[in-house]
Formats: sequence, structure tokens, C-alpha cells
Amino acid sequence: MPTRWADNDHYGHVNNVTYYSYFDTAVNGWLMDATGTDIRDLPAIGVVAQTSCRFLGSLSFPDRLRVGLRIARLGRSSITYDLAVFREDGAGLELAATGSFVHVYVDQITRKPVDIPAVIRTAALGLVTDETVQSA
Repeated sequence: MPTRWADNDHYGHVNNVTYYSYFDTAVNGWLMDATGTDIRDLPAIGVVAQTSCRFLGSLSFPDRLRVGLRIARLGRSSITYDLAVFREDGAGLELAATGSFVHVYVDQITRKPVDIPAVIRTAALGLVTDETVQSA
């Protein structure tokens, strides 16, 4: 994904809060691609319950980014993603940040926690690693 002109702050680098937007875009974009559906149309939606970010390098417009993700925990009603933001350069990738992003699935109307929709759970299984914690 590209950085945007508006991502830079007064100091000339991507503002820290913008990294959370990259996380949100990466996770939801991946969900739509992996499920082949518009996730906004499902009866259950993923709401963000927790995020964290560790900043390791500076980004600035017009950097191009690559965001990697994996499943750290797959629960009954929540998914925890681990993310890494890399800056693309001519020699490869430079790690700029790592983070965590938790989706809790809730009924679209009542906003009460529900099971992860089957189409999302199936897609999420593709990002499960040996380190993933799975619970029923």
C-alpha cells in the first residue's frame, strides 16, 4: 500500500496514529480478498477491541509499504492478528513497525458477541501458524 501525502505530520514522517489505519486496511482488505465477500454484509461484524504498535523505523510520503499479517489467536468470537509494516526500498524490505489487532465479532444489530462467521473462520485458518493459540 502507498503512504499518502496526508499521512505525514509536521515533522515530515508518518504520524503514529496512521499506522493503525494501515493495520485496519490490511486486515479488512485481506478479509474481503480471502473470503470473496463484502464483510460489511455479514450478520456479524468484527469490531476492534484492542490494538498496539511498536515503532521500529520511520516512514514518510511517498514510501511504499508492505503489511504482513498472521493469526496469533483464533478464538470462538475473536481473532488476534500480528502485523508487520515494511517500507519497500530498492534493496528489499525494511521493518518499520510491528503490532497487534483484535477483532471481536458481534451481531450487527445487538452488538453482542457471537461466533466468528464460518466464511471468516475458514479464511483465518489459512493464516494460522504453529504459534497460533486456538480455543473453542
